Amino acid sequence: MANNLMIGISGVRGIVGETLTPELLTRLGTAFGTFMRSGKVVVGRDTRVSGAMVKHSVLAGLISTGCLVIDLDVCTSPSCSLMVEELGASGGIVISGSHNPIEWNALKFLRADGVFLNDSEGRELLNIYYQGNFKKAKWNELKEVREDRTTDERHISKVLKTVDVSLIRKQHFKVALDSCNGAGSGITPKLLDELGCEVVKLHCTPNGLFPHNPEPIFVNLQELCSLVKKTHVDIGFAQDADADRLALVSEKGEYLGEEYSLALLANFILKKKRGVVVTNVSATRAIDDIAAKYKSKVIRTRVGEVNVAEAMKVANAVIGGEGNGGIIDPRVHYVRDSLVGIALILEYLAESKKTISELYSALPEYHIVKQKMECPSEIIPVVTKWLKQKYHKAKFDWTDGIKINFSDSWIHIRPSNTEPIIRIFSEAKLQKTAQKLSSDVVSYINHLLKKQ
Repeated sequence: MANNLMIGISGVRGIVGETLTPELLTRLGTAFGTFMRSGKVVVGRDTRVSGAMVKHSVLAGLISTGCLVIDLDVCTSPSCSLMVEELGASGGIVISGSHNPIEWNALKFLRADGVFLNDSEGRELLNIYYQGNFKKAKWNELKEVREDRTTDERHISKVLKTVDVSLIRKQHFKVALDSCNGAGSGITPKLLDELGCEVVKLHCTPNGLFPHNPEPIFVNLQELCSLVKKTHVDIGFAQDADADRLALVSEKGEYLGEEYSLALLANFILKKKRGVVVTNVSATRAIDDIAAKYKSKVIRTRVGEVNVAEAMKVANAVIGGEGNGGIIDPRVHYVRDSLVGIALILEYLAESKKTISELYSALPEYHIVKQKMECPSEIIPVVTKWLKQKYHKAKFDWTDGIKINFSDSWIHIRPSNTEPIIRIFSEAKLQKTAQKLSSDVVSYINHLLKKQ
């Protein structure tokens, strides 16, 4: 049961009906309201069936501390983040299980700049939660909940300001969209309509009944690939449940993946404006090759959106994001945003007058293998010692977990921030090399687990 609830500095995740209970959620709302010093708090949620229960439980806690709550109801995570700044709020709460299966839900906490809490801020919130020293507003200090339904309009307006709308509209692109019946189901077709696109919709009913696991990876997007082939569209877009991640399918129906969303856009942006790119240590090395081509710098951070966002602000980066399909364009906001990713990809297609397959094939070629497995924390030191012995001639990077760099490949092993697992990513010029790097580590961990 403990593995079905994760309370940490990056937020809270649990299974509804098991560990994510109204009592827990109300206490978390009360803790965050206390952390916010009873200020203005924006709350948005994805389309999950459990969303209403989670929202009202959280609202009770926030209201009890004297917070003025702005209820956005269903909206994307980047939209909620944007609205924190737009409305001058003290912070916000995104209610979304993101890429997790339908039975999960989660709370992610935003500060006044609309960026998720960093480690120190997360620890401060957790201290309030565990200590229980909450602000208790008197009856005459309680504020009513206000509703705001301008979220889509405001978000779309900011995205449109970053691209050449007239150029895109002239192309009359035909696109397929799989929003997994999530938060992107309503806003994304509106954006595509503004860009003059004909949209072939797949799973764009915002009812939270996911037709497949919402993580936008190859195994979950085969229906979209088939639809793209059948309908002869220019490109296929896939979002996760809260629409902060973007994966691409070519006009041939080939899954291009989430990993290359950022690589493609780094190539596009740096060609127009050279500058710093920020990404995490798990993202493809293709980004480094692209930046080198434009004599630009890449800054690598720990995994986690807030780590990338904060580094982007310091470096005044022109583009950033993570290898999971999360694109951050500072002109819109310092959060992962599939909507700005979609608009920029369409602008890239319009400017280049090439197909997405042609743009993709021009990128540096790497093969990445992503695996995850349950792994008790006490095994990690043993694995670390083994890796240091096995790869003693390689270059080790301790930024986040263990990353081992070779001349044309790398492997990264780290405990997940959001799930009770260990993640093992490897990348190489050859698929078999990447697979071998990953398989060796998985085999060794399995060997250790059998000995327990």
